[in-house]
Amino acid sequence: MKGCKPAPTPMEKRLKLSRESTAEEVDATSYRRIIGSLRYLVHTRPDLTFSVGYVSRFMERPTVEHMGAVKRLLRYIAGTINYGLVYPRGSGEAKLVGYSDSDLAGDIDTSKSTSGALFFLGASLISWQSTKQWIVALSSCEAEYVAATTTASQAIWLARLLGDLKGKEAATVKLKMDSMSAPALSKNPVFHERSKHIDVRYHFIRECLENGSISAEFVSTKDQLADILTKALGRVRFHELNARVGMVKIQDGHKD
Repeated sequence: MKGCKPAPTPMEKRLKLSRESTAEEVDATSYRRIIGSLRYLVHTRPDLTFSVGYVSRFMERPTVEHMGAVKRLLRYIAGTINYGLVYPRGSGEAKLVGYSDSDLAGDIDTSKSTSGALFFLGASLISWQSTKQWIVALSSCEAEYVAATTTASQAIWLARLLGDLKGKEAATVKLKMDSMSAPALSKNPVFHERSKHIDVRYHFIRECLENGSISAEFVSTKDQLADILTKALGRVRFHELNARVGMVKIQDGHKD
């Protein structure tokens, strides 16, 4: 991709690809090789996480449409080759805070949603993930609830790890969500009719809230940083969130 025109975002906004595409097929081995290489970048580039996960869904029978999305991703990387996470120096004891978000039925082949989670230790991003949910959510509330449970599991693990490193009890982790109904569903068993069909494993977050290992907090949609992990965003929104999670242009080891 040397000499290519850089793309402003990893993926075109509202792009929807299907496994049932009738476009011409491309060499699957080459496609998988590129995806395999991109997966390594995800460990240090949260801005690539959703896009790489999305194009990974089509490795069985990739077409020119899927390869086109991969090439755009490569053009974005070419234009952000000097970008990376910056960890600012903090003062005092840094607290672990998580963000949980979900789209709704973003996968057009299965109607399944995508969960996104970010964790900050103080002002530094230390963990992120974007995963397709295992069940079909019937509403945005349910999709957010499933995402919150997945995020809670990661939160408990991180809190215990930090506790072990510090020689202290695991502290309560604040979990920020932009859905008001999902926290209500998590805290109040009265919402039985809206949740009785959900797999029992996803009610794990209720126990976490009851025993105090997790606390839920509402955050406005504009401040939901995990939004960058659930869908392809427009240029302005993408770059706003990218900067807020700590991705900046770095020259010669210094912040630009």
